[in-house]
Amino acid sequence: MSIREAIRILMLSPIYFEMSPTERRDLVKEYCRTAKDIRSTSN
Repeated sequence: MSIREAIRILMLSPIYFEMSPTERRDLVKEYCRTAKDIRSTSN
């Protein structure tokens, strides 16, 4: 998943906008890492 796709999904949550930019960056990185892990274990 690209960073742009992750941000697009995360922006659907109102909580995303209550986070600081640093928290948002960390969340996006974690989201992408989790998506990658799920894809690698499902194959």
